[in-house]
Amino acid sequence: MNTPATPLKRWVAAARPRTLPAAAVPVAIGVSAIRPHEINWLNVLLCLVVALALQIGTNYANDYSDGVRGTDEVRVGPFRLTASKLVPASAVRNAAFASFALAGAVGLLLASRTSWWMVVVGLSAVAAGWFYTGGPKPYGYYGFGELFVLIYFGFVAVVGTMFAQSQSSSGTFALPHAAWPLGYAVGMLACVLLEANNLRDIDGDRSSGKKTMAARLGRKNAGWLYWFCISQAVLGFLITRHLLIAGVVVIAYAPGLRMAISDATGRDLLPLLKSSAKAQLLVGAIATLVLSMHVGIL
Repeated sequence: MNTPATPLKRWVAAARPRTLPAAAVPVAIGVSAIRPHEINWLNVLLCLVVALALQIGTNYANDYSDGVRGTDEVRVGPFRLTASKLVPASAVRNAAFASFALAGAVGLLLASRTSWWMVVVGLSAVAAGWFYTGGPKPYGYYGFGELFVLIYFGFVAVVGTMFAQSQSSSGTFALPHAAWPLGYAVGMLACVLLEANNLRDIDGDRSSGKKTMAARLGRKNAGWLYWFCISQAVLGFLITRHLLIAGVVVIAYAPGLRMAISDATGRDLLPLLKSSAKAQLLVGAIATLVLSMHVGIL
């Protein structure tokens, strides 16, 4: 675990920049499926801020909770603030709370412009982010991380973004037909990023009692789980009849696919997260462009 040279770089590294595409891509894809004249660009910005703040808050919360539990004591992955003991654990916890508070404040503004039901969704997202590795029974320690990622980084993020942008003139909202398949595809891309992280940490997670899906399956089968998540993303885009995007997914993730089913373990899998994050950004950019061009048929 390489330690960044300055305090600022340490905080930035602990925010896990390579995971941020999981927050940005759903917003971009969600808004790209809305007809241009129906888009409210202020709401787009608010959705993006909420998504990024929730992601960063969740990352700091995981850093804190894993650190105080001792899960990160023997770490092969990126830098962690709490485990490094370079800052007090309470400071990392407070950073998580501050990020969640920012998401909440911006979310309240967004809800006031759309629907107060967004408050309920936002509160559930904050709770899900904290209890992923926090609390007495963190669900991330029992193999439910993929379900959380699919729901919040897929369905909630994509459909929620669509809801925040587009309402009919009568005041009711009509979802595009592609909303749920797109949410599924995007959520599965986020699951790929999770698997890239968990594949690398299988040995350390097992020794600390963290029973992620990858740790339960073992190195070989977890590699095929990475493949499965990609195949499901392809399926989601195929359901929306976007063969080009489905093809881009296969091409963009080809390096990661090869690495996932290789014999590499531990530190040798460090490039997998970087490769997966770049692939998610590429797919997100091309999907946003393609969907924007074909929004009338969604």
